[in-house]
This record gives sequence, C-alpha cells and structure tokens, in this order.
Amino acid sequence: MFSKFINRSKSILLKKQCLTSYRYSSIISVHRDTKEDNQNMPFEFDSENKKRAEEIIKKYPPQYKKGAVMPLLDLGQRQLGFTSISVMNYVAKYLDMPPMRVYEVATFYTMYNRHPMGKYNLQVCTTTPCQLCGSDGIMKAITDYLKIKPGQTTKDKLFTLQEVECLGACVNAPMIAINDDYHEDLTAEATVDLLKQLQEGKELTSIGPVLNKRESCEPFSGRKVLLNKEPTDIRKFTRSDL
Repeated sequence: MFSKFINRSKSILLKKQCLTSYRYSSIISVHRDTKEDNQNMPFEFDSENKKRAEEIIKKYPPQYKKGAVMPLLDLGQRQLGFTSISVMNYVAKYLDMPPMRVYEVATFYTMYNRHPMGKYNLQVCTTTPCQLCGSDGIMKAITDYLKIKPGQTTKDKLFTLQEVECLGACVNAPMIAINDDYHEDLTAEATVDLLKQLQEGKELTSIGPVLNKRESCEPFSGRKVLLNKEPTDIRKFTRSDL
C-alpha cells in the first residue's frame, strides 16, 4: 500500500515537472572554461589598481579585510572588462579568502559580469514603473536596431544588452544605464539616437533626463522645494555641544 502511494506521488511530481514552464536567464551561475575565461589565463592588478586596492583594504580591520571583496572584484572587472575566473581567484588570494567565498559573491550580485562584455553595457530597466512608462518600447527599439537580444553582444563588440531590475530612477522612467551613466525620460527614437552617437565614436556628454528640460528628478513644471542653492548651515538648527 505504501509503495503504491510512493509510486503515485512520483507520477504526479513528474507530470507537474513536465507542465512547468522554464524561464531562462543570460546570467551565468555555473562556470565553464572558455577560450576567454579559464583558470590558465593570468591576471593581476596593474600598478594603479594595486594602489587603489591597498587604499580600500586599509578601511577594514586586518582580521576583516575580506570585507573588501566587492570593491576589489569591481576593480578587477573594470581592468579586464568582465569578472573572469582568474579575476575571482586573484582576489581570493589577495584577501586570503577561500575561492568559493569569492565565487559566491561574484555570482550573487548582477553588477559582476561573468562573460566578456561589449565596450558599452546597455542595461534596460523593465521593472513596473519603467514598464508603465514605456520600457517595452525602449527594449524593442534597441533589439530591432542592434539585432541582439538580452544577454548578447553585437558582432563588433561595441554593445552588450541586459534586461535588469530597478535601477532606482523610477521618477524619470523609462531609463537605461550605459556603463556607469543613467539616461532617463527616454523615447524609442531618443534611445536609438544615443546608440547612433556611440557608433559614430561620439561621447555622450549629457546624462540624466534626455528629452525633458529638468536637471534631475524635479516635476516637469519645475522645482517646488529646496529653491535656495546655498547649503543649509546645520549649526543654525542643532545644539552647539552636539
């Protein structure tokens, strides 16, 4: 009787698994050696990044220097272009950490790119606020123009496209991040124009809102508060002995 129950349970489980829909991601969570990313490829910080790394490590007590793992991984990624297995192993040795602890960090946070990237990393936010303001149109404009899908890189290695969760600029939605800079208040046409400028070798000198004449995230009609440009003298509002 018990064996029949077990067999029936297995059958139901298998049927559920067959009916389950799978969603695939472009994020790599399991390492596979490739020509561009394998443990035989040497890596170490250049002289400038070694100085930066030492300055970062000084911020932590000696027994807790492993707390610097995230900024050091970022240094490695900016130097090489992505967070390779060699970068992770180097950081682990640099901080006297087990390599697995570094792998856990690098595969948990999406800021670490685990595969070679294009010169420009396009991150399209499609979370609810951006979607309500037209992020689907932004994504379609990019995929149609560059002929790539999220997780892919153009053949000329100029652009890598990623679909990401909230980038924290909801009030200026829809928006995208190009490397470290945000471009907001976009339309499909304005987004393609940004891509064309980059293809022509031009630098995007203006960041933030693209179409609307607002400096940051104030209302379209202009600022309503904090109109005084002079910083507040906090001493006027606090006790002098604090």
